[in-house]
Amino acid sequence: MQYCRHCGFKLPEDALFCPNCGAAVSPEPSKSGLELASWGERIAAYLIDAIILGFIVIPIVSIFLFPWRALVGGFGWNFLGISASFGLTNVVSFLYWTFMEGVYGQSLGKMVLKIKVVRADGKPMDIATAAIESLGKAFLLPIDLILGLIMYPQKQQRLFNYISNTIVVKTQR
Repeated sequence: MQYCRHCGFKLPEDALFCPNCGAAVSPEPSKSGLELASWGERIAAYLIDAIILGFIVIPIVSIFLFPWRALVGGFGWNFLGISASFGLTNVVSFLYWTFMEGVYGQSLGKMVLKIKVVRADGKPMDIATAAIESLGKAFLLPIDLILGLIMYPQKQQRLFNYISNTIVVKTQR
């Protein structure tokens, strides 16, 4: 299955031009062989990451930053990060995804599910691109996801995937 290099639209096999953006389609088969990851795979990877962040990473960071809170009990975070807020959980999540996807192209959840984030042209991520892509996931997930589902269903992109010009693809198995 081939996708447009410019907009990510799924192309008919005999297309010479993308029906979505009008860009010329290369007559040679796609050298990248990218296959988009499904929304289900992406959500499962997010949930794995949320569990890792909520039960391991954020408690450790909280203990180092606020040791007295560990003694009196309770950190009061939302480990799924579903809310649109700017607390410690969100900042740590942002740093986690920026580092993991900027350096490795994958978070731990994506590694488990054998998917990764790449630029729309198939090139690897860098830290700056990962930071832009991670903003929506860490701070504005409901808005990011809903707008992406409405505006970019063909490329299966969240809003901040579109802004950072990235896609989530299956890795070679």
